[in-house]
Amino acid sequence: MADVQSWLAIDNYISPSLIYSDSSLSLSSSSTTTRSAPSLCADSSFSSIRSSSSARTYYTYQTTAKPSASHFCISSTNAAAAHISCLAVHDGLLYAATIKGINVFDPANLALVETFGSGSGWAKSIAFTNGRIFTAHQDCKIRVWTPSISPKSKHRLITTLPTLKDRFHNCLSAKNYVKVRRNKRRLRIQHADAVSGLAVDADCGEIYSISWDKSFKTWKTTSDIQCIDSVNLAHSDAVNAVAVAGGTVYTGSADGQIKVWRATSDGRKRRLSAMLSKHKSSVNALAVRPDGAGLVSGGGDGVILVWERRDGGGDGEDMDFFVACCLKGHKGAVLSLVCVGDLVISGSSDGRVRIWKYGKGFGYRGCCVAEMEGHCKPVKSVVVVEDEGLDGQGFSVISGSIDGEIRVWKVVISDHYSD
Repeated sequence: MADVQSWLAIDNYISPSLIYSDSSLSLSSSSTTTRSAPSLCADSSFSSIRSSSSARTYYTYQTTAKPSASHFCISSTNAAAAHISCLAVHDGLLYAATIKGINVFDPANLALVETFGSGSGWAKSIAFTNGRIFTAHQDCKIRVWTPSISPKSKHRLITTLPTLKDRFHNCLSAKNYVKVRRNKRRLRIQHADAVSGLAVDADCGEIYSISWDKSFKTWKTTSDIQCIDSVNLAHSDAVNAVAVAGGTVYTGSADGQIKVWRATSDGRKRRLSAMLSKHKSSVNALAVRPDGAGLVSGGGDGVILVWERRDGGGDGEDMDFFVACCLKGHKGAVLSLVCVGDLVISGSSDGRVRIWKYGKGFGYRGCCVAEMEGHCKPVKSVVVVEDEGLDGQGFSVISGSIDGEIRVWKVVISDHYSD
C-alpha cells in the first residue's frame, strides 16, 4: 500500500488519504474463472449542479437479470519493465507509453516490435489522427511522429508542439504571454507543467491537450499544426482526464470537478457549458458513452459515476447532466475507463480490472459482471479490442500497470441484454 500511496501522490495529483477502501467486499483471488461482485450503489439522487430534480423521474424500467461473464488471461509480459502511463491500439499494434519512451507490441502475443521516443521524457498519453501519432510528455511538450510503414522502417519524430513557427508568431505580442509562476511568464500556447492527456476529434480536425498546469489547449491538426485556443485556468487544480464527442470536450481535474466545453459561434474558442461536481475526490478518468448521451467518470475514492444528459438540450443551449448510476466496488482510485456498448471497463490502483453493466433495464443500479485479478501494482490503463465472429459478445481487454506488466484478457459475455 505504501508503494500505491507514493505513486498516487506523484503521478495522479491525488492525496494518499483519498484511496478508497471498502472492507465489506470479499472477492475471489482466481483470475481465470467466472466471478461476480457485490451489487452496486443504488443511490440515484445525484444531479449536476445545474439541476435539482431527481434522476428517478426519468426511468421506470424493471431490473433485468444480470449477465454472466467468463474471462481468462491469454498472455502477459513485463519485458519492458517500465512504468506504463497509457495504452492505445492503432492499426493492429499496441502502443504503451512509459517512463522510458513508447513501446510497440503485437497484441496477439505481446511481442515487442519497436521502441521509440527514448530520451524524449516520460510519455503520459498517446493519440492518433491524420496518419500521425501524438504523444504527451512530462517535460511539458507534445511530440508528433510518423508511424513506421514497413517492418524495416522506424517511427520518426517530425515536430514538437508548439512548433517553432507558432512560437515565433506568438512571441511578438505581449498579450500572448501568461503568468505561470511568480516573476515567470510563458507563451499561452505552451504548457507550463506535464501534459497529462490528449483527445482527438477527427470530425473537427482538432486535438485537445490537458496539463497539470490547470489548462487545456486546442490544436488544429492540419499540415501546419497550430494552437488555436488555450483555456489557461480551466480548473483550480491539475487536469487529469480529457474526452471528446460530437465537438463537446470534457475535462476532469484533481479539484473534483468535470467541466463541459463547447465551441463558440466562430468555432475557434471553447466556452464553459456545464460543471459536474458530484465526485468527492479527484477525477482521474473519463470515457464518453458510445451512444453519445453522456459520459462515465472515475474518482480517487474508487467511485464510478455514469452521467446522462437531460432531454431538451439543443446545440445552442447549455448542457445539463445528472448521475444515472453510481458504481462502487474498487478498493482504490479509479485510474482508467473504457466504454463498450452498455459495459464499462475500469482499471484501479487496487490492481484489479472490473467490467460493469449498466443501463435502463437495470433501473438505477449497475452490477459488476467480472473482476480480473493478476496485476501486483496499480492498473494505470485499459483498452478494448473487439473480437469478430462472436456476435458482439466477445472482446479482449488489455491492461497495463505501473510496474510495466501488460496483460491480455479474453472476455465473453453471455445473456448480454441490451436496453
